[in-house]
Amino acid sequence: MKARVHVMLKNGVLDPQGEAVKHALGALGFGGVEGVRQGKVIELDLAEGTDEATVTQMCEKLLANTVIESYTIEMG
Repeated sequence: MKARVHVMLKNGVLDPQGEAVKHALGALGFGGVEGVRQGKVIELDLAEGTDEATVTQMCEKLLANTVIESYTIEMG
């Protein structure tokens, strides 16, 4: 069983990497990009029977800094 965790900075938290990507896209001639937010995707290979509540605990304890980041979980 796999789980995919998407971690992003919360709205209102400065995203210097996103700003750097936005600037670089503009420098390469890609106009119209008004904002970029960069995050991370974590794929977990889990034993059968592992539930979403366990993955939530993983996120809360290690995978996301919940003070400045939010996360979503895809189980499948």
